[in-house]
Amino acid sequence: MPVVAQQNNDADWVARFADEVVAESERRAPGKPVVVASGLSPSGPIHLGNLREIMVPHLVADEIRRRGIECDHVLSWDDFDRLRRVPSDIDQSWTAHIGRPLTAVPAPPGSAYPTWAEHFMAPMAEALERLGVEYRGISQTQMYTSGAYVDQVLLAMRERDRIDAVLAEYRTKPKSPAASAAAGDAGDRAAQDPAAREASAQDPATLEAARLAAEGSGAAAEDDGSTSAGYFPYKPYCTACDTDMTTVTGYDDQTTEMSYTCACGHSETVRLTEFRRGKLVWKVDWPMRWAYEGVIFEPSGVDHQSPGSSFVVGGRLVSEIFGGKQPIGPMYAFVGISGMAKMSSSRGRVPIPADALQIMEEPLLRWLYARRRPQQSFTVAFDTELHRLYDEWDAVERKMAAGTASDLDASSYDRAIRTAERELPRTPRPLPYRTLASIADITTGNADQMLRILSDTDSAHTIGSLDEVRPRLDRAQTWVATQLDPQERTRLRDEPDRAALDALSDAEHGALKLLVDGLDAHWSLEGLSQLVYAVPKLQAGLPADAKPTPELKAAQRAFFALVYRLMIGKKTGPRLPTLLLAAGQDRARTLLGG
Repeated sequence: MPVVAQQNNDADWVARFADEVVAESERRAPGKPVVVASGLSPSGPIHLGNLREIMVPHLVADEIRRRGIECDHVLSWDDFDRLRRVPSDIDQSWTAHIGRPLTAVPAPPGSAYPTWAEHFMAPMAEALERLGVEYRGISQTQMYTSGAYVDQVLLAMRERDRIDAVLAEYRTKPKSPAASAAAGDAGDRAAQDPAAREASAQDPATLEAARLAAEGSGAAAEDDGSTSAGYFPYKPYCTACDTDMTTVTGYDDQTTEMSYTCACGHSETVRLTEFRRGKLVWKVDWPMRWAYEGVIFEPSGVDHQSPGSSFVVGGRLVSEIFGGKQPIGPMYAFVGISGMAKMSSSRGRVPIPADALQIMEEPLLRWLYARRRPQQSFTVAFDTELHRLYDEWDAVERKMAAGTASDLDASSYDRAIRTAERELPRTPRPLPYRTLASIADITTGNADQMLRILSDTDSAHTIGSLDEVRPRLDRAQTWVATQLDPQERTRLRDEPDRAALDALSDAEHGALKLLVDGLDAHWSLEGLSQLVYAVPKLQAGLPADAKPTPELKAAQRAFFALVYRLMIGKKTGPRLPTLLLAAGQDRARTLLGG
């Protein structure tokens, strides 16, 4: 298997990790496919923070594949985990199923799927397909119940004293000491990382997200197997009640007979060579899988990398017990949502990738994860910040077309729009997202009206069909319908405000006349943009291209507020050029007293 080194990788985190992973794979398993891994537990909504668990290894795997090297991205669906909590927005009678494996819990009410696990896995799997993520899914229910891990389970039980000794070294250590705050505290990250400073400024809840990081994930905090009868790294599901409210009371290495009792009152003795309803505790299960799959690269969140956490302990167990090696495992920071704290599947409804893909195109969502190093936090915007984000994306596209993009912008852009296997769908005419959202808002989604307005945006390149601005238009329409506050919706006046028009000063009348008289000659998005900014300059006796002064800026704000008040009855609204195009020349003249 050839090792192809990339050039100028200092700033390109994807290429740098690909170099390291390929080289490490050659050392460990020459001639075999490179293995990278992710793991997701369908215990609740698999949110946009969880998506980073997939996107970091995916981007590295995709880079490796682009180099012509075979790479296997393993995605373990941890569907044999226990149900820990029932999200607050789901019928709380489902708490009766706590302790059962996720594949044995019925799906929430109204679901199209038979089990809890499938209900939460399905939308994530669909989103990954749309995002171009190629992976090999592994059901841990299937692996354990089929007996695939029998040898590994028996090995762990034989070596339970050695495992216990390793864990004992960490049990007395603080799980989240102040010294590790740089990993879990967004304030410290922001002090060191300009991108994190930006995210923190946009999302004040980032600090709260960092505080919640100290709690760790459910898997990271799982009981490590200690019991009053000794240490046992295996947790059976009770054959009577199907929960893991069980306690192992004894084990015979020769016969593999294991005895356990359950909180339900049931007790029995089973042979682990044959018993299939149980699994290794998390801190043993994870390193076992590293060795079993030959994983070279697997990132994890900050809650998995503090002293005594599963990643740190796993590094010892994978080599000392299972004969493998710990993967290259960078830490990744949390992903936030504008105005929300750290996303937690157990705390009710949280945005999932499918929600994001309703309001943004696939390349944009990929770009968010590709352009930031894993240790950099960032936010996914569901509010008007999304418009600014699209402006940034469009600016990069223009630089790419002009050949002026930086190497880093070019690499992250390329990883956003395509994978080694295929290109992702893009909008043929990518008009500004904020413009499309404004048009969808003003027209209430009327297709004929939207096409009329869009056909006027650029007289040199007319739009003949809405398909030319799809799928971006569809995403913008959904954003207006689901994210825009009803109080912020734009409604053009049906009739002119005669009282307001009669009360205008001579100067205000003069400004409106300059605007109305210039509509015909400037009737395009760019032309109207020039016109509305020029009116206060022309009224002051200055050329239209005069540089703005503080006085001119104040006059422009006052002029804009006047037009908004007359057209929609508010002080602010969508960009004036878009509003004027939406109204049409005749209606605009009428509302502005022309």
